Amino acid sequence: MDYSKQLLPREKVFRDPVHNYIHVQHQIILDLINTKEFQRLRRIKQLGTASFTFHGAEHTRFSHSLGVYEIARQICNHFERNFPSQRPGDGLWDDHERLVVLCAALLHDIGHGPYSHTFEHIFGTDHEKLTSEILTSPQTEVNAVLHRVSPAFPKQVASVITHDYPNPQVVQIISSQIDADRMDYLLRDAYNTGTEYGKFDLTRILRMMQPYRDGVAFSMDGMHAVEDYILSRFQMYMQVYFHPVSRAMEMILQHLLQRVKVLHDQGQLPAENTPYLLLPFLENNFTLSDYLKLDDGVLTTYFIRCTDFSDPILSDLAKRFLNRKPFKSVSVTQSTKKLLPQMRRLIAAVGYDTTYYTAINNSFDLPYDAYDPNAANPKTQIEIIQPDGSLIELSLLSDIVAAISGKMTGDERFFFPKEMLTTEKTGNLFAASYQAFQNHILNGTLIP
Repeated sequence: MDYSKQLLPREKVFRDPVHNYIHVQHQIILDLINTKEFQRLRRIKQLGTASFTFHGAEHTRFSHSLGVYEIARQICNHFERNFPSQRPGDGLWDDHERLVVLCAALLHDIGHGPYSHTFEHIFGTDHEKLTSEILTSPQTEVNAVLHRVSPAFPKQVASVITHDYPNPQVVQIISSQIDADRMDYLLRDAYNTGTEYGKFDLTRILRMMQPYRDGVAFSMDGMHAVEDYILSRFQMYMQVYFHPVSRAMEMILQHLLQRVKVLHDQGQLPAENTPYLLLPFLENNFTLSDYLKLDDGVLTTYFIRCTDFSDPILSDLAKRFLNRKPFKSVSVTQSTKKLLPQMRRLIAAVGYDTTYYTAINNSFDLPYDAYDPNAANPKTQIEIIQPDGSLIELSLLSDIVAAISGKMTGDERFFFPKEMLTTEKTGNLFAASYQAFQNHILNGTLIP
């Protein structure tokens, strides 16, 4: 039997808190889920350090990847039922694309590593390139499963994730400003953080989706559901993804890994505590096999050992990270940046190495980006289909979306040890400068 068409004898379902059931009918999807590379995603948190702020945010990239697959499956079903292609080139849905969509949706995040964005910053890895390598390398179980469809199929699936696949409908289902990936992580992250911000009417949006020659668009009847999605995404970034405490813990993690790297480069890591699984990355000479051995537990175990190291900075940062002792922070504006050198001098004066105990972090996002063909990386715009079949970009119809379209939202923050706010550590040395800084920040209050 043709493997690409092989169905399970009986549909398998995964119970899911967001989608209720995740339905698996194809043998290849179940086989991909059972690969060791995909199972590794159970050991990698979806939101990294956000669980230090929202204690329920312990969900994994495994559950998110299943959710993206389920939304993509529902989109394919909707397109096949309501917009099936009648002749080649008519711009409607060709259901022969279903399998590549489902596989790309399931595997889109398989290249993520532990605390992926922070890890990438320190060690120069690239989860998107690693995703493609996992799909196309003969060394992986994922590649072996995909290869059973055809020798070209692994690269086809990878090309969807890298946006090179020739059918724009397929690419936009997986990656656009309103895609299966974003819709799942907003709903899943909202559920697990216990917030209301990321909720929107998924069912309505999916029903209003339509394929057309150049991608995916939305019926005019669904415009308000799409508006709600855009606003939900905006709120999640402001209230959850950019939360100052999560970012503070990320800064500690970044400096902790940075300190490990510096000590390794200087030959000062204790021989009895050599981080063997991290060595290829510290030496900038890692293989795909090395990368796939890493997960959140590997780093956490090593951080526990770091707490006993003789290096006081490494030991202290490890304890701060493991025991949730976040830095404090304040917003920074162009007018207050001039105060930062003085702040750092005061922090150094009481004994802190400012390389590891201060940080500037920028967190900005575009809630919605209207299409600009001249931009370096132009975004796929959200198109609304009019009754006459014409297409109009969303922000031209929606005053709400127009109000936030193309506007960067977020802030820049200066992070420093919490102890700098206590007179026991600093006396009155820091208080005057801190008050001066506070008088210049945007909202005049310290955000814990």
